[in-house]
Amino acid sequence: MKYLFAAATAAAIAAPAASAQIDSVRLGVMQHNICVIDCKNADKEGGPNIAAEVRFKSPDFLGWAGAPHPYLMASVNTQGETSYGGAGLEWDFQVAPGWRLEPGFGYVVHDGQINNPFANGTPESADFAEQHVLLGSRDLFRTSLAVTWDMSETFAIQGIYEHLSHGQILGEGRNQGLDEIGVRAVWRFK
Repeated sequence: MKYLFAAATAAAIAAPAASAQIDSVRLGVMQHNICVIDCKNADKEGGPNIAAEVRFKSPDFLGWAGAPHPYLMASVNTQGETSYGGAGLEWDFQVAPGWRLEPGFGYVVHDGQINNPFANGTPESADFAEQHVLLGSRDLFRTSLAVTWDMSETFAIQGIYEHLSHGQILGEGRNQGLDEIGVRAVWRFK
């Protein structure tokens, strides 16, 4: 299932790349499910995620919104835990010479756990909840914030934080969410 998910996401990224104007390609490693504020669900899933993103030039019709860049992305967990893929928008603000701040907002679909399959109060339920993040919905919002260091016109290094959650909008009930932090290489195209 995870390989099918990864293949479908890769195909979704490759298809529009042939006809759209690509701004950049990003590839990195994300520390999966870290502790940020509420740590009771952190570290339930192991292994880093390998993340890839294709970002497109901002189309003219998005000028009114600050000219965000559309993107397609995929993130595959190296230990068979939660993987996901999706699309969204990223803004690009130069904050100092050679430094950029890139906030983003998008939508992803994941292959992780939604709810506990065991009855509440059973030992199986407790064991399952200790090992799995219960995301409550198959589809999630993805918010991100990246700090980018432009090493040249065509290459940059980026530190990125992302949060996945349904926010009680795309789902209801459980909403444990995932937080990840990582480093990505950025190749820009002219």
